[in-house]
Amino acid sequence: MTNAEWLLLSPFLPTPRLCGRRRKWEMREIVDAIFYVLRGGIAWSLLPKDFPPWPAAYRWFARFRDNGTWERINHHLVMLDRERAGREASPRRQ
Repeated sequence: MTNAEWLLLSPFLPTPRLCGRRRKWEMREIVDAIFYVLRGGIAWSLLPKDFPPWPAAYRWFARFRDNGTWERINHHLVMLDRERAGREASPRRQ
């Protein structure tokens, strides 16, 4: 993921907690692992060792799926693309 792409996604992702155990993996590494699996269409267990362990990546993927994070990111990106194309961010119903 490029730095520009990360700047678009990072506001939608959870920040580290101030108390409790620290994260072992950076959120950007987790998202990179998720995108690698989704882009390649591979099984989670085939995630290369350069990425965080597959159970960690899958756990975050499932959390984002269940709490609507992916839907919020998609909605935001669609609005940005519509504005880029010179259209209204949200279409009006007629």
